[in-house]
Amino acid sequence: MELAQQLQIVVGEVQTVRQQIASLNAQVRELEGTIVAVKKQPEELSLHRQMGSILIEVEDREQLMSDLKLTLDQMSNAVESMLMREKELVETYDKLKQSLEG
Repeated sequence: MELAQQLQIVVGEVQTVRQQIASLNAQVRELEGTIVAVKKQPEELSLHRQMGSILIEVEDREQLMSDLKLTLDQMSNAVESMLMREKELVETYDKLKQSLEG
């Protein structure tokens, strides 16, 4: 495969990874906002959780918070992995570009 083709493929992969990072960051922010909202919700008021297309009343707030925090941790780890992948791809891009230039 030609260097120009390899470079084009890497550019496409970088763009894809950056889009995934943006999407994951948006989900992380949403989860963080949800956790704050759950903490602020008075105990006497009920909470509901979406399950498919319906809302279910939450009976165990501690379990809900645990689930939300676990999901947040998983999403944050996914962001870190994607950032590392992006760094690798940018390094590959730079090497290919240098090879092409000279």
